[in-house]
Amino acid sequence: MIDRMIRAARLDVSLYEEVERDTKATSQALQVVIIVALATGIGNLISMAVTPRGLGGGAAALLAGIIGAAVFWAVWSFLIFLIGTKFFGGTATYGEVLRCIGFADTPGVLNILRFIPVLGGLISLIVFIWLIVAGVIAVRQSLDIDTGKAIAVAFIAGIIGIIAMGIVMIPFGVAMM
Repeated sequence: MIDRMIRAARLDVSLYEEVERDTKATSQALQVVIIVALATGIGNLISMAVTPRGLGGGAAALLAGIIGAAVFWAVWSFLIFLIGTKFFGGTATYGEVLRCIGFADTPGVLNILRFIPVLGGLISLIVFIWLIVAGVIAVRQSLDIDTGKAIAVAFIAGIIGIIAMGIVMIPFGVAMM
């Protein structure tokens, strides 16, 4: 799995084709999403620990982040599958998209470094751009569409996914006040 993650981070197109076909890679894709969420959460916890606000609620936030990452992965993959196949002529199964999108999350493991003063913001920006590129490649390869369509599918699915997650989170935000 580590080899696959390295290849995914290197934007190796053949890796996305490989995991698209490998039905046994779905659990690996979920593991990638969890590893990335854990790394991001640890980076956030370290950032919180070195600031005056401290770690309050850090463990709960870490667990919520992992669950949220897995849910967003499943939802965003489904939206990509639905939009890509119904409106952009893509050909794929939900599982194929799910696996490719899961592995495209790999560069996010570097978010563990976001606590580094001055460089943390730059690292986060680079990781964000890297994730977009990896996501577009995953969409393109899993749906067998061109890059322009892949960008459109990823963008539309991303906007819908963010809105949907926001709507779902509103009750939790109100309850936390």
